[in-house]
Amino acid sequence: MAISISETLRQPFEVASPGITIGASIGVALFRGGESVEQLLGNCDIALHKAKASGRDALRFFDPEMQAALDQRSSLEQDLRIAVRNKNLALHYQAQTDNSGTIIGAEVLLRWNHPERGLVSPLVFIPIAEETGLIEELGYWVIEKACDQIHLWSTRENASSLRISVNVSAHQFQLDDFALSVERILAKTGARPDRLMLELTESVILADLENAMQKMRALKQLGVGFSMDDFGTGYSSLAYLSRLPLDELKIDRSFVARLPGSDNDAVIARMVISMGRSLGLSVLAEGVETPEQMEALRQYGCHAYQGFLIGRPSPVEEFVLLLPSQ
Repeated sequence: MAISISETLRQPFEVASPGITIGASIGVALFRGGESVEQLLGNCDIALHKAKASGRDALRFFDPEMQAALDQRSSLEQDLRIAVRNKNLALHYQAQTDNSGTIIGAEVLLRWNHPERGLVSPLVFIPIAEETGLIEELGYWVIEKACDQIHLWSTRENASSLRISVNVSAHQFQLDDFALSVERILAKTGARPDRLMLELTESVILADLENAMQKMRALKQLGVGFSMDDFGTGYSSLAYLSRLPLDELKIDRSFVARLPGSDNDAVIARMVISMGRSLGLSVLAEGVETPEQMEALRQYGCHAYQGFLIGRPSPVEEFVLLLPSQ
């Protein structure tokens, strides 16, 4: 019956010339007895939401597991709102080194230690933050905390030259006042702009290339650096790379994981390093976990490294122990 309805709706509607063709997402719930009308319609709505999420013009049946997953997500969303409001999240720092083994900076990574669930993966709570709009407040909080740390380190001989890299979400970067907001944070914290590195993905920049370049140039004039994160996983082209005010390319960990055994990944790593050199950019490999991986990347001409081999993400108090004593 549902397929028949869907096929019927796909027939052109002669509203105007030419006719209009539509599709339909359909959610179905089975009445097993005992459910109230409200509960039955609610089940249909959950199934319909699942149909829309699968790409629209689709058919999905209600499953009790869908309800359980939705309840869990709703609870997690509420807890995340409380955590963001009360600043109950933390930043961990993962060291970045050059070919000599000297620490040149760190990437800040957001961590959420839930009082009941324990450590919640960023792969779980970041998408929720993006879908609910919490990512805006959360993202600016991370940038401000990073800038506070830059300012604090500015008077310490063993840390004053370190740069801090911050991932910027697509939702946050697309805000009209993003560049102005970062400028205000820098002024508020007194952090040196050239010690702040903002990491963007190819998909974020290419979503609106001209607008992205305008924001990047505005912050670049202040001294802020930019890194292209997960490079090689998207549409990598010299045509647009040459137009962007980038400082760094990051080789995605998926290409590092199989080195030095994978010839294909070795070709991609060399390609990224070659592109970086041709554009005068530094190249950093992330996800480096073995000495063999680092040695292979060093032979390819890589400039910098990040991964468990160098150090796991840790609270700032533990990170500074990796630095040379003053």
